[in-house]
Amino acid sequence: MFPLSRPMNCVGLATALVAFNVGAAPVQSAAADASAQIRRTSYGVPHIVAKDERGLGYGIGYAYAQDNLCLLANEVLTVSGERSRYFGAKGKTLEQRENLASDVFFAWLNTPAAVDAFLQAQPAPVQALLAGYASGYNRALAERRSQGLPAECGKGEWLRPISSEDLVRLTRRLLAEGGVGQFVEALAGAQPPTLASQQAPAGFAAALARQQRFATERGSNGVAVGARRSANGRGLLLANPHFPWMGGMRLYQMQLTIPGQLDVMGAALPGLPVVNIGFNQHLAWTHTVDTSKHFTLYRLQLDPKDPTRYLLDGKSLPLTRQTVSVAVKAEDGSLSQVQRQVYSSQFGPVVQWPGRLDWDAHAAYSLRDANLENTRVLQQWYQINRADSLAKLKGSIEQLQGIPWVNTLAVDQPGKALYLNQSVVPYVDQQLLSECSNPQAQGRLVVLDGSRSACQWKVDAQAAQPGIFPARLLPSLEREDFVQNSNDPAWMANPAQPLTGYSPLVSRDDQPLGMRGRFALQRLQGTARLGADDLQRMVTNDEVYLASLLLPDLLQWCKGADADVRAVCSSLAAWNGKADLDSGIGLVHFQNLFDALADHPESWRVAFDPADPQHTPRGLAVEQAAVGKLLHQAALASIEQVRDSGMAGEVRWGQVQQASDGTPVPGGPQALGVYNAIYSVPHGQGKRLVVSGTSYLQLVSFTDKGPEARGLLAFSQSSEAASVHASDQTKAFAAGQLAVIPFTEAQIKADPEYREVVISEGDKGAVVSRP
Repeated sequence: MFPLSRPMNCVGLATALVAFNVGAAPVQSAAADASAQIRRTSYGVPHIVAKDERGLGYGIGYAYAQDNLCLLANEVLTVSGERSRYFGAKGKTLEQRENLASDVFFAWLNTPAAVDAFLQAQPAPVQALLAGYASGYNRALAERRSQGLPAECGKGEWLRPISSEDLVRLTRRLLAEGGVGQFVEALAGAQPPTLASQQAPAGFAAALARQQRFATERGSNGVAVGARRSANGRGLLLANPHFPWMGGMRLYQMQLTIPGQLDVMGAALPGLPVVNIGFNQHLAWTHTVDTSKHFTLYRLQLDPKDPTRYLLDGKSLPLTRQTVSVAVKAEDGSLSQVQRQVYSSQFGPVVQWPGRLDWDAHAAYSLRDANLENTRVLQQWYQINRADSLAKLKGSIEQLQGIPWVNTLAVDQPGKALYLNQSVVPYVDQQLLSECSNPQAQGRLVVLDGSRSACQWKVDAQAAQPGIFPARLLPSLEREDFVQNSNDPAWMANPAQPLTGYSPLVSRDDQPLGMRGRFALQRLQGTARLGADDLQRMVTNDEVYLASLLLPDLLQWCKGADADVRAVCSSLAAWNGKADLDSGIGLVHFQNLFDALADHPESWRVAFDPADPQHTPRGLAVEQAAVGKLLHQAALASIEQVRDSGMAGEVRWGQVQQASDGTPVPGGPQALGVYNAIYSVPHGQGKRLVVSGTSYLQLVSFTDKGPEARGLLAFSQSSEAASVHASDQTKAFAAGQLAVIPFTEAQIKADPEYREVVISEGDKGAVVSRP
């Protein structure tokens, strides 16, 4: 049993912890109460030990609520469709959506029947994890109410105990992120032509901007290095997810242990009782947001006599109507019920986006999201956490197909590297796309013909759910040198073995690589052996890869530029070509110039060539008069923008881009090829607030004795400003300091900040011990 500095004062607690001998087989206790031991190390990272899944969930929920009580409570309120009840219809969610539209959407998504069906589909261990998590959170809520709630909770009248069903609602929101969740306003406001003007919500422009930022705010880098290229001949992995620094996608670092069954370290999303990105004794893995399509639209041919009926194979069918009722708080505090009708065809809900997806007398659009039928997502990570070989990790993903909208990269101790683009993708192959795609398709959206049942997604008996691609038709690659991904299609995971020939909904090989992907390939190819330091420098050196392609030509243009843009040219000449804390205003001007050129591909000296994706496009055709004129206009606009934003000429990037507490944050826009991708928004004069980017940074190097890991959580463990762990890791991130991640018993016990608490449902008093 783990040593305690004083005897436990509860017989039930001692009974519950009998099974805590590390390495021993679990002992079934007669006690019904969940119990857990929570050991905290530096930066407040919890290492949670329990004898079973319910106890483990209990410890996770309790620890998480100690650090992020108000964050999770706010997210539960959102996914329950109850924001308008407490904050009014016109209030805003964290994502800046109007509360009423958000509530209508989540009331539609998370109906009691849908939530219950998802919960009942979970295997018993996952149900136990969820129940334990809710119980642990509720215990922490009660304790913190008595101690005084964090400032982030306000008056706290909207806080309530949570249930397994609430955690399911959070999970279903995660699933919808890659599909219908990007159409909240379009679903909530979809109404027949005669009613549309009366009930359509505002905010479509903001919603479109959010949709376009989806990949930017949820991007990632991942590298898995195999035995042929790693410095020690063992596996090596870099995990560098770029997720939001706040809200329901804010990662949380933790270690989960059930002696003899499970020992996994990494990071998880709020409300999930599993590790999403991490490592165990045998392997390490990460995820990157993929480019696959996880939904399609169907263009409905409406019945000329009635815009609430549609024609399918010549037969007129009614759109189903689901009445959604939302409680709304008025300015005087009174509550009223607002009702909306959500219309659906057999393909899915009708979505309406003025100017893009219009519902008129002739046509409407339904959205079918493959992940809404994915009940396997929690079980998927439950299996990954327990995998003791790369083969088992791969096998579980191919069998369950529970990964929602990300790639998977993994490596094992012997040094086999794996890349999988095995997420939930509609089974629409090239033939079906050719026969059924609508010529009026809007941009990158896939629009199929909704007037023919022959255009339904194909069904394969080997797929985990009807209508998705089976695993055998999705990209998979094992190598002994490396695999990588930076949110590009699958084809260049390793250029020595291109992954081609897939449905356009899965992966395309006719589009330019992103600049981060090109930077990674430049660093990874060759014969030099790679160590953890090499992968760390890819992130922490904050290089702007695009500068190597454009800056020489820009400086050449500057030699003949007019005097009125001299400030831009001087700043570019003085710029260090990075996005680190010391980078000058040249970084800002460089970004502004590139943004102006981005919509003009003819400005490249060498255009994109699919036969040479690693080196094209490149160069800037400054010798062309049109390009020179464009640059001059962009430079003048950049000078004005910098002046209006309040940035002084001598300002440094660390004085501009900061976390919410004022900590300077290195890194920059992914479009510039900054591997340490950081997304920030204007926030007062001369300042930018970080809202997304490098989040959980993890480097795992396997040795003969197991994994050696270093890393950090860039925004720190706690979202509460008063916590001692609200910005400690953020400061380390600013200094480029990755800490050793304690994983073994010896590392955990030797940590200078070690402390522990043992909790049990049967004893509301915590038993604390310190070394």
